[in-house]
Amino acid sequence: MGRGPAAALSERQARGYQLTERGNVLMAFIGNLLWFVLGGGIVAWLFWVLFGLVMAVTIIGIPFALAAFRIAGFAAFPFGRELIDGRLVGEPRIIGTGIANFLWIILAGLWLAIAHALLGISLCITIIGIPFGLAHFKLAQVSFAPLGKQPVSHELAAMARDRAAGAELDRRLLR
Repeated sequence: MGRGPAAALSERQARGYQLTERGNVLMAFIGNLLWFVLGGGIVAWLFWVLFGLVMAVTIIGIPFALAAFRIAGFAAFPFGRELIDGRLVGEPRIIGTGIANFLWIILAGLWLAIAHALLGISLCITIIGIPFGLAHFKLAQVSFAPLGKQPVSHELAAMARDRAAGAELDRRLLR
């Protein structure tokens, strides 16, 4: 009734988007399940949780412990999510995060990043291991400097980056 081809097309597009979105969620679930059981997710999760518990023993280590617990969840289930700077999603920057990340890089981050990168390379040698290798590359990136990072969905990360880019563009144009 009064619905033209444009309305039908947009309805079909909306249904297609919903199906694509469900497919992405399903693929992320399958990837996370396989990663957790076969790809090292349970080991990475356990390592980050234990590291967080050790760091929580000292007062100075509490920020590192919180970051480790956040990364543990990401290490267990990395598919369908990515780590972005917390400021992009409205979290305040804690004073000293840059210095703490610098200390982290020197004491542990470089070695963890190298280990994850080497694991990622070794998994990418086989075609079936490529998704797991890519997950290790994500973990290498966050292992290097974990403080101030927030795990979010790919869609939220893209929207946050677009919003930050728009705000930066507005700031530069209004100078």
